[in-house]
Amino acid sequence: MIAYFLLTIFVLWFILFRYRRRRMYKLASVIPAPKGDFPVIGITSYLAGSTEDIMLTMQRFSYSAMENDGIIKGWLNHILYFLVCDPVDLEMILKTCLEKDDLHRFMRKVIGYGSIFAPVSIWRRRRKIIIPAFSPKIIENFFDVFSEHSVKLVEKLANKTGTGYFSIYSYLTAYTLDSVCETAMGVKLNAQNNSNSPFVTSLNQVLAIICKRIFHLWLQPDWLFKLFPQYSKHEACIKILHDFTDEVIQNKRAELKKEKDAQPEDQVHYNLDDYQRKNLLEQLIHLSGCENGYTDLELREEILTLSIAGTDTTAHCIGYTLQLLSKYPEIQDKVYEELCTVLEDSKRPIVKDDLQKLKYLERVVKESLRLFPPVPFIIRKVERDIALPSGRVLPSGSGVVVSIWGCHRDPKYWGSDAEHFDPDRFLPERLNLKHACSFMPFSNGPRNCVGYQYALMSIKTILATLLRNYKVVGEPEKGPIPHIKVKLNIMMKAVDEYQLALEKRTP
Repeated sequence: MIAYFLLTIFVLWFILFRYRRRRMYKLASVIPAPKGDFPVIGITSYLAGSTEDIMLTMQRFSYSAMENDGIIKGWLNHILYFLVCDPVDLEMILKTCLEKDDLHRFMRKVIGYGSIFAPVSIWRRRRKIIIPAFSPKIIENFFDVFSEHSVKLVEKLANKTGTGYFSIYSYLTAYTLDSVCETAMGVKLNAQNNSNSPFVTSLNQVLAIICKRIFHLWLQPDWLFKLFPQYSKHEACIKILHDFTDEVIQNKRAELKKEKDAQPEDQVHYNLDDYQRKNLLEQLIHLSGCENGYTDLELREEILTLSIAGTDTTAHCIGYTLQLLSKYPEIQDKVYEELCTVLEDSKRPIVKDDLQKLKYLERVVKESLRLFPPVPFIIRKVERDIALPSGRVLPSGSGVVVSIWGCHRDPKYWGSDAEHFDPDRFLPERLNLKHACSFMPFSNGPRNCVGYQYALMSIKTILATLLRNYKVVGEPEKGPIPHIKVKLNIMMKAVDEYQLALEKRTP
């Protein structure tokens, strides 16, 4: 009798649940689903494998969307998602759907309400403070930091020449971490001389765990996650990241207070050059209102967000670019020829003005970002019904997976050679993008990445310095389509962690 009563209650609840969501089901019914979208569980079973399997699945879904006018649907049990790669629809989605999806709650456990993943109510206020900190005038002053650590990386790699293939990833993350910590926090971490940096190790481990939580439903409930062995490692990594950042902030607060106390207010002289040379932590303290501005917690959230984004995304972009150049030596030769021309075959250091003249290198970087964007997918909430330019309607309560990977490879907008590695497609006379979202390695819309100019300066500086001194060697591709196996650890990463070999350049 009790079992019959409970069954009746469940059936009534299920009917009511379906009835309340009837509009969602109706609107979703006209959107195609990928092959293997099973009843009840939907596509859940396809996202239960390794991080490489998950990336392959997401790529397959992206290609399926291309074949279906840029959009498909998929159910993660009862949760409805749309994967979209049409740039026209994406432009509206990224301007309208500003709230990040609930899946980002796992990332918030690491960085709190840092602006990348913050709710809109918090993001709007913080964005106004962060944007001035990334003005071109301020970023230009970071070139010397990038240059110094680039030279150090060249020296560290000297013992790798002629030794065969090796993974360059740990060297790249050490470079980006040193650069980010000095420009963001004013800290000389010296990660390049300490290959086992706890910050980098903890960062990589916690990102891998978060990725598993996102795609493995049994790891999502906090109470259940605590029963798995990953939980203790997750907590330990977060503590290392938080403790390090908190110490830096407290030291900087004390340093600024000491400077202020040592000089009477009526003798303070405000110099624009001094202001622009401040690191990003100092910028955020001053721009937010000093003692009355950001709290230590808010500073930690923003600085940790900048550190994670700047360290990992930049390292991956450099890694992909180097691997592509190792596979296409004729393109690498053109980059080297340009370097020789700009630097006039001299041994002088690379200076900031040189970067503007390295047009071919910039095209190579953009083509690398097009084919292998470090952040291949963005997830947003649909909080109200949205009629897209294509005529489809996204129902309230669903989520949107923005496939940057897909829109960057869609032959409808990039031509039949969309999969080819061709830097010259970014020549001004050839590039004819009709839609802004056709190329958006740093996202698009109001919540795009504010640090994209910072990242490009760092990427071009290290690539110019490395390629001036070393030739990168890999297995040459037999055709114009590069084959690099990738996996999804929040960001997209090469499975082999960027294996290549180095040969010393001779003048």
